[in-house]
Amino acid sequence: MSILAAVAVPHPPIILPEVGQGEEKKIAKTSAAYQEVMQRVAALEPDTVVITSPHATMYSDYFHISPGKKAMGDFAAFRAPEVQIEVDYDEAFAKKLADKCMQEDLPAGFLGEREPSLDHGTMIPLYFLQPELTKPVKVVRIGLSGLSADVHYRFGELIRETSDELGRRVVFIASGDLSHKLKADGPYGFAKEGPVFDHDVTEALDRADFLSLLTINHDLAEGAAECGLRSFWIMTGALDRQKVAGELLSYEGTFGVGYGVAYLKPLGEDDSRDIGRQLLQKEKKDIEALRAKEDGYVHLARLSLETYVRSHVVLPVPKDLPEDLQDRRAGCFVSIKKEGRLRGCIGTLAPGRRNLAEEIICNAVAAGMHDPRFPQVTPEELPRLVYDVDVLSEPEPIDSPKQLDVKRYGVIVQCGERRGVLLPDLAGVDTVAQQIDIARRKGNIGAKEKYTLWRFEVTRHV
Repeated sequence: MSILAAVAVPHPPIILPEVGQGEEKKIAKTSAAYQEVMQRVAALEPDTVVITSPHATMYSDYFHISPGKKAMGDFAAFRAPEVQIEVDYDEAFAKKLADKCMQEDLPAGFLGEREPSLDHGTMIPLYFLQPELTKPVKVVRIGLSGLSADVHYRFGELIRETSDELGRRVVFIASGDLSHKLKADGPYGFAKEGPVFDHDVTEALDRADFLSLLTINHDLAEGAAECGLRSFWIMTGALDRQKVAGELLSYEGTFGVGYGVAYLKPLGEDDSRDIGRQLLQKEKKDIEALRAKEDGYVHLARLSLETYVRSHVVLPVPKDLPEDLQDRRAGCFVSIKKEGRLRGCIGTLAPGRRNLAEEIICNAVAAGMHDPRFPQVTPEELPRLVYDVDVLSEPEPIDSPKQLDVKRYGVIVQCGERRGVLLPDLAGVDTVAQQIDIARRKGNIGAKEKYTLWRFEVTRHV
């Protein structure tokens, strides 16, 4: 077994005495747990340490593997330039991993390095590890991506396969803080999702419950402003089909950011823990359940996009639709999500087609193929997409933000020909001020420009 152990650790610069200047004593439990876990790692005498860091080079659709023979960095950005970390990279490991990814068409490799210096998400684990080592250890540094949980998991599997084939003794270090929104007086404020996210993640790490880690609700993770979840996803893949003993050594949220230290020890092969396959099965069942209960509006939106993507033909209006779809004219928005994240959203504030059915058909195609924020939907993605259809009431002008309610009303912010629109009842939008600000920025309207407000209600079909 070449993956000897895995650890999940935070990376707060303040934990370093040279940076904290005494403040590090407020997270003494985290420091003690960090020292303990790195003593365990050093005792395993690894040849290579693989570190995944949210602060290494990161792309939305690509895992960056740091190239070269060696790298160094310091903590000058945190007023401690005298603290320096230097590592030798395991070039053979990195190259073989990149080659395996290329063979499998998994987007990972050496392209697009933006900063060769070590980032603090990499250096802080090494700060604690290097003094404990009795022999030199090489490093493989990897950035995260915006890709789905199953792709992160598969990437972790390829890391393990690489270590097996090279005969390396490897320890995996998943660097990442938890929620950044635990306290109102913290640097990022408080969100109700923060403590919930940290509880769920630390419990899953302690139990080595990898499926729970991989299926954490996207809105919960986003609302918590998490940092390390994708690091943990890759780590789970590196321990694929292994019986694993998890241990949470410490958790603190002293400064409003969650710091968890966990140690995961593989105990031997266990084919029942093929979590990657279980993840895909669960997702398939969840999608099937949604498909089974979708109403005519959502079904029409899905059928429209699937028809267009597969045949490049606009769906004719089906027969035997509900009367509301055939006889009513109204504006509508079609929203598409994938793995809980927005994949496209296009709509009309006022009707432009003969009936609501045509409005949905056209807006579904536009959301999937012409939203400028996203690439066009591919046939391979279709089975994993989830649709919402919002049917709008006629917008009405209002005199004051006091006439808005983020749960009930959508808003239009207009200045001349520019306007921004935001639907109601969206995750992460909790105040009218937030709602107006987001809509204003969507319309490219300056904060000091005069604008008018409109409101509308929606009937949401999910």
